[in-house]
Amino acid sequence: MYKSHTRQKAGLDTIILPFTLKLTEIYLYTSIMDRLIIQLLASTPLLVAGFNKPQIRLTIAFTNFEARIMDQWGNGGGKWATISGDSQHPFQGRTFGGAKRYEIRGTRAFGSGYPYGASNQSTIADRPFPFGVWPLYWDQDFMDADEYGPRYDVYRPGGFVASVPLRTTTDHFNVTEDEVYYAVGDRESLLPLMISYVTWCHATPAWPSRFNASTTDAPIKLENVIQYFRASSFALASPAYNNTLARTPKSDTKDNMPLPEFMEYSPFRKCVDDVTENALAIVNTIPGPTPLDMFVNALNVGGIFICGGMLFCLLVIGGILVTIRAVCQTLLYGDPDTVARARRERRNELVYENHP
Repeated sequence: MYKSHTRQKAGLDTIILPFTLKLTEIYLYTSIMDRLIIQLLASTPLLVAGFNKPQIRLTIAFTNFEARIMDQWGNGGGKWATISGDSQHPFQGRTFGGAKRYEIRGTRAFGSGYPYGASNQSTIADRPFPFGVWPLYWDQDFMDADEYGPRYDVYRPGGFVASVPLRTTTDHFNVTEDEVYYAVGDRESLLPLMISYVTWCHATPAWPSRFNASTTDAPIKLENVIQYFRASSFALASPAYNNTLARTPKSDTKDNMPLPEFMEYSPFRKCVDDVTENALAIVNTIPGPTPLDMFVNALNVGGIFICGGMLFCLLVIGGILVTIRAVCQTLLYGDPDTVARARRERRNELVYENHP
């Protein structure tokens, strides 16, 4: 009744196993491709180059990594924030941010250019920082400027106060040799701004140097400032200009000496002025996701749904195949006892000769 030999049987096992393995391969292949696409997007310079603007991190607390960002060409705006009281910051409790790009321009008067928080025009003490940076400081504690003196440069967003000379050549503008301007502000704002001056105004490249208005060899003085920007935290100046009314302690004054005629109509000065107004780094609103972030997140979410859907389909198909197999076994071998008996025979390499 039984034969002790092995017989090759081309059953459903030879169909189900390769099919299941194929589905598993597709699932793994899709998951791997999702990861490769995301890594490729994250490492492709061409895609991220448009988001690589010069930025300055504005740390406001030491208990977490919360920070605001100052970036060149930014629009500013957003809600005010407050410097945290947990870090022993010298200006803890001061509000900062919220000012917009179109509000960046001041006058020739120190303390000008504040969109808010300048109710007392005779002093700059206790003022907020609408653009993220506190004002410059001048000698003789002018308008209480010592509150922001050199001892606090270690806290200053963008680093210590520096100055850089701005010159050009007659190849691009009709200028004389003594037409030179100085940009004064934090170092990290000056460096990328110098690139913009060189690119747009054909300025002669120069590196910033530390600036201290109290020293006798300072390249410019308070009286040389021709324009303040960013709540008086940045200035353009020229040694050829002397504003004898600059020491008037009133930041909303319009009483200033006129510019020399060559300076008033200088296309180079106007170019430098325009670039400063449009490119100077200011604190932005709390950033949302960039287009690249949204695209990568969409891929991640899409990958989850695709993989989840494939796994669900795999389980459904597997269940259907198992059901088909059970039905076929019932049709081939009859009742469950016979099926169980046939399985034992196959395990023992025996074949039941008299199939019902």
